[in-house]
Amino acid sequence: MRLSDLKTGDEAYIVKVKGHGGFRKRIVEMGFIKGQRVDVLQSAPLQDPVKYKVMGYEVSLRRQEAEKIEVSQDEREAAGIIEPQNVASTAHYAKHSARHTINVALVGNPNCGKTSLFNFASGAHERVGNYSGVTVDAKEGYADFEGYHLKLIDLPGTYSLSAYSPEELYVRKQLVEDTPDVIINVIDSTNIERNLYLTTQLMDMHLRVVCALNMFDETERRGDHLSIDTLSSLLGMPMVPTSFKTGRGLDELLREVIHIFESQEGHDNYYRHIHINHGHEIEDGIANIQKFLKGNDLLRLRYSTRWLALKLLENDKEAWRVADELPEAHQIREVSVLASRRVKEETGDDAETAIMDAKYGFIRGALQEAGYKMGEQEDTYHVTHKLDALITNRWLGFPVFFALLFLMFEVTFTLGQYPMDWIDAGVAWLGELIGDTMSDGPLKAMLVDGIIAGVGSVIVFLPQILILYTFISLMEDSGYMARAAFIMDKLMHGMGLHGKSFIPLIMGFGCNVPAIMATRTVESRRSRLITMLVLPMMSCSARLPIYIMITGAFFTVRYQSLVMVSLYLVGIVLSVIIARILSTWVIKGEDTPFVMELPPYRFPTAKAIFRHTWEKGKQYLKKMGGVILVASIIVWAMGYFSPSGVADSLESSIIGHLGKAIEPVFTAQGFNWRLDVSLIAGVGAKEIVASTIGVLYGDAAFDFSPLVAYSFLLFVLIYFPCIATVVAIKNESGSWRWAFFAAIYTTVLAWIVSAAVYQIGGLFYS
Repeated sequence: MRLSDLKTGDEAYIVKVKGHGGFRKRIVEMGFIKGQRVDVLQSAPLQDPVKYKVMGYEVSLRRQEAEKIEVSQDEREAAGIIEPQNVASTAHYAKHSARHTINVALVGNPNCGKTSLFNFASGAHERVGNYSGVTVDAKEGYADFEGYHLKLIDLPGTYSLSAYSPEELYVRKQLVEDTPDVIINVIDSTNIERNLYLTTQLMDMHLRVVCALNMFDETERRGDHLSIDTLSSLLGMPMVPTSFKTGRGLDELLREVIHIFESQEGHDNYYRHIHINHGHEIEDGIANIQKFLKGNDLLRLRYSTRWLALKLLENDKEAWRVADELPEAHQIREVSVLASRRVKEETGDDAETAIMDAKYGFIRGALQEAGYKMGEQEDTYHVTHKLDALITNRWLGFPVFFALLFLMFEVTFTLGQYPMDWIDAGVAWLGELIGDTMSDGPLKAMLVDGIIAGVGSVIVFLPQILILYTFISLMEDSGYMARAAFIMDKLMHGMGLHGKSFIPLIMGFGCNVPAIMATRTVESRRSRLITMLVLPMMSCSARLPIYIMITGAFFTVRYQSLVMVSLYLVGIVLSVIIARILSTWVIKGEDTPFVMELPPYRFPTAKAIFRHTWEKGKQYLKKMGGVILVASIIVWAMGYFSPSGVADSLESSIIGHLGKAIEPVFTAQGFNWRLDVSLIAGVGAKEIVASTIGVLYGDAAFDFSPLVAYSFLLFVLIYFPCIATVVAIKNESGSWRWAFFAAIYTTVLAWIVSAAVYQIGGLFYS
């Protein structure tokens, strides 16, 4: 029987995971191991993917992937159930000289509270999210505690240290090449068995680790039982109960970091390095490979040879790149192949599956000896199941999703109008005050017509920006974003994208740059690259001031929200078409399985929402005082002066000459030279389009029709991503080729679409 054969409400026990390579590795790492019970919870609205519960986690799989998992509904028939092992250990103390600065890396699964610890300890205002990969790069913060200066590095959330996904490789590279003094392994204690898998890999690397048993307050409410001292002793590392919502356990955790940092060999038997017994064939293979690895002094200093040997037996590509550079590479490969063959003969599984099975066996044995028992006083997923019955319902899932998006935009545009009017009145008052008190001249003109008109025309939209980011923050922190990906996966798959691609696309409504960085959470390079290239179609908040300015001037209140929503919908439709074209004819390759954790809903704190919103607001204000201010002054100067001196009119100014020169390019769209210039200026940052229009028009009325206005909005929506976005595409794709491709195709497409709308619309509108 296949897992895909089960219906909602069924339960079964895993017999075997079929398939090979990255697919099976990820499935097993996510907890789908032999003998493990799995419950079928719910299908997505389009019946694919399906939500399952395994090891206390809720995850989603596509049906085509569930077909590769063999199950039995009779536990006794589930062959090969792993029995708990005795925990064996070899004492080994790490040496490190004490000093006043301690480099501390934070490592843990997504959604474990790692970034919350980082923010709580350092006071840094980094993003806290509730889906995989919020931390897409290492963030640094600092904390002073009991005479020590702690440098905290918040690494991306990862389920393991394999070479499966970019974040896993990134974390592994950081731990190997920039080895921290101490690692804080943040563990979601409500799902401790799954989280400890990463811990066992850290043990293999022979690193100094302190475990933070986070969300411990939830396990207490649930009635869990666990001897922390016993588990700490069995794993050879201190474990501290924490809750980073309240800061519980933070001081004790930092004291343990200092203690383990100060520990010397032979000092109070405080730190022990545990060797997990992977079975005699694997252990023999490790020992035989280590004979070659230990002979290389440079290699031995850089890596734990035991960990590297394990990775070679797992056929890890990155590990083999290291081994293939050694003079003994041929002998190492022979030993590895022999060990793998013997493991296959003895267990029926390949070496990497046997290693993963052994680790889970070790974890089960340790938890059993520590008296671990999950309580039943409170179901962590009780509220989640009730909400999911509505939010991810087959018939209601899509209406709820689109209703939330409409609510987000409607509140952004209507509620934000009131403070926008107040700011607009304040900007007008300031302009009049300076205009009435200063004598005429270039300085007055620069202040009134340049700085105030330019910056003021953009800063008035700050309330809408804050409201938009508040909604995005609520959806991210609550866990709804993961459900949105679950709902949309089948449609995304039809576009040639991965379900996880939906998360960066939604983030793109805030800002394209962090959204492109967030594509690192998509394991498939093909899907990741396509996602980057269609992300510019998502209307970022930088375009919002332009939309509001133009729609407010040309469309009645009755139609403003409709026009706004149409722009977002056009962007979404274009992204679907472009993604399909790219996946079919341009960027080919295989997709990766849709395996994504669906964390329980957790209502974000008001402090977290306020902090995130305020950080984005500060970034917006900094842009007003930086690039927008400079651009406004430059545009004013080009409009104030002519090639021979002070210009008699805008048309005779430098910017007038430039606009007239490029005007023929946009004849098909009906744009005038002022609009043309604003588009050129917007290459640097989209807000500059609004500030340029504010400078060039000033108090004058717009001299173009609503049809031209809508065509202009479409051009702004589609054309050249800002320079920061182009650079982000280059950095994430690793090639300027794709960055230039994105810049060129979006501009050409913008010209075609806006011209078509204007020309066709002109047949019906005059």
